[in-house]
Parts: sequence; structure tokens; C-alpha cells
Amino acid sequence: MNKETIEALRQIEKEKGIPFDLLMEALEDALHSAYHKTPRAVSFSEVKIDRDTGEIRVFELIFPPGQEPQIEDEETEIDTSMATREEITPEDFGRIAAQTAKQVIYQRIREAEQGIVYQEYSDRIGEIVTGIVQQSDSRYTLVDLGRVEARLPKNEQVPTERYEHGMRLKAVIKEVSQNPKEPPIILSRRSEELVRRLFELEVPEIYDGLVEIVGVAREPGYRSKISVISHSDGVDPVGACVGPRGSRVRMVVSELRGEKIDIIPFDEEPARFVAKSLSPARVREVLLDDAQREATVVVPDDQLSLAIGKDGQNARLANRLTGWKIDIKSETEMTEEEAVYVAAEDEPQVVDGRCHYLTTGGKRCPNAALPGSLYCGIPLHQSTDDERT
Repeated sequence: MNKETIEALRQIEKEKGIPFDLLMEALEDALHSAYHKTPRAVSFSEVKIDRDTGEIRVFELIFPPGQEPQIEDEETEIDTSMATREEITPEDFGRIAAQTAKQVIYQRIREAEQGIVYQEYSDRIGEIVTGIVQQSDSRYTLVDLGRVEARLPKNEQVPTERYEHGMRLKAVIKEVSQNPKEPPIILSRRSEELVRRLFELEVPEIYDGLVEIVGVAREPGYRSKISVISHSDGVDPVGACVGPRGSRVRMVVSELRGEKIDIIPFDEEPARFVAKSLSPARVREVLLDDAQREATVVVPDDQLSLAIGKDGQNARLANRLTGWKIDIKSETEMTEEEAVYVAAEDEPQVVDGRCHYLTTGGKRCPNAALPGSLYCGIPLHQSTDDERT
């Protein structure tokens, strides 16, 4: 090392924010390890670098007889206060020092840059970023975010998408790691948060807080359902998300490579919310079991396959969006199942406010009975009341 190297380290301190003393201590430790690998290395030694000239000197530590420290491994710190020092710098140590210095400086710069990236991005988890695809392998796709590279792991990729070199894409920050061997930022294209963030970008009413996305259910690459609510009178939440002539939702669909999106108005009334969540299917009636959070949904015969969806996809997404277990039946199925057991005239009726309609399985309808009646307002159930009277 020489004075020019010291000046270079001072410059690194200014540009990278790495303390000069930290660099020098790291160099001394690395040179000490390098010295111990030389053939004539002594048992106890230390390396010192002159902070002004860059001169490197190796000293042997000589302890009083019987007071030599016990060294268990390289990490063991020893008390050098009782030792005397004798310089033993090898003649060819300058060449070893130059090679070691390059490695240590490069490593410290890389660690410092990763530390800066971690501090900057660890508070941005869940945010959306835009990058350029660089390359792909069996582990992940490398994405250039400008100042830093990120990785899109296989388990965060959408199976229907292909990521070609030079392609521009949006993704959300899933995690920020401190693994020095890989790009620290981990992205996701599968996350439900991506759908939420894309709508925030395209819909000013969401960004301003006039419209809120209550929930998102997604099967990446195929279909998503979002529930929305308005916090301002006169603002239609569904219309705001769809945009003029569907322009806003089209932009989101385009970014998601054609993934279908159903926008559902949130309703605090569970039966209505469950019915709307099965869009685009039309629902005839919904029977709720509040205790079990189960919903039996009756749809016209020609709407059954649409309500269930391909491979049950529409029903699954509705389940996740609403938090209710949904059982979908056609009108024909419901009529066949709902043959009513009419209680004998001498059988006492329990008036507890619930509908007394029974299915063939003996399960009571969970809806509330109408005032002055043992049955709820569903016409089929009321017809049972008429037959009894």
C-alpha cells in the first residue's frame, strides 16, 4: 500500500459513506489473516497500517513465559497489553497486501451498498415498482430497477406469463433480504397487493381515499375479484374503477396480461354481498347460517355453471372475497331437496323467531321468521305456512 491508496480510501469514505477507520480495521484484519497463511508465520502477531503513509508493518507479539494466551479459533480476541512487539514484516508482504486490499475494499463497498439498499427499500415493502427484465434462469428473473437490481423468484411469477429480455413490467416489493450473494430486493407478480396497487395508480378516487378497495381475491393469471366501497356521496365505486368506457380497468387488465377482473360493490348485508360476489352469475336467493358462516345460494338453472365457474374458480374467489363458505344450488336442485316435513298438529311448535322451514335433511332455514308467522319471507317457505293454515 502507499499514500495514493490512503487517498483512494478517503474518497470511498466520501462517496459511499463508509467510515475510513472501518475500512482500515477491515484491511488490518484481512492482512493479519493473510500473514497467518504464509510459511514462516509466528503464533502471535498483529498487523498495523500507518493512516498517513499507508505503510504496512507486521509485529510479533512476545508474551512473558507461561502467560501466552489460549487461542481456540480465529475469532478469539487476545489481551495484548502484556506483550512486547518486534517487527517481522516479510520482504514479499507488499504483493500479498495489494491483492488482499483489493478484495477487502471491494467486499466492504458491496456490503455498504447493500446496507444502503436495505435501508432505502425495507420501508417500501408492498409498494409497486417498474423495471426492465434483464435475464431469467431456473431460480429467478433478474429485473433492473435503475439504481439497483431485483429478483422475481419462480414462486412469485405468474404461470401464464413469459418474461422476455427488455420487457418492462410492474411488480410489488415482497421482501428485502441481506444476502450478499443475490440481489437484495425480492419482487412479486402473484401478490394480491399488485392488483390493489395497480388500481391505486389508475383510479384517482382510490388514491384520494374517496373509494376504498375492501378486499381482493386472486388466482394469478386467470381471474381476480375486488370489493370496493365509496366514502363520498355521489361517487359510484364500481364506476370509478371501471372508468370512462372501461378505460381504467382495461389498463389494469393489460398490465396483468389479460387477467379477468370482477369489481364487486361491498355490502355490509352478508346475503347481498354473497350474491354480488358471484358475478357475473345472477342469484335468485341466499340462505345464511350465521353461526357457521355458511351460505346456500340458489341460482336459475341456466346460471349454475356460470356461478360455479370453470373448475369451481368463481365460487372459490367468492368464498375468499366474502369470508363465507358458499354452497351453490340450482332452482331445480333446491326444489327437489326442499320437500317439507310438516309437523303433526299435536307436535308443539317452538317459537324462537327463526323460520321453521325444514329440508329433507331436517335442517332448519336460518332466516328470521316474519312477524306473526313461523316462516321467513321466501315464497316457497311462506307457501308451507299457507298449507298448514
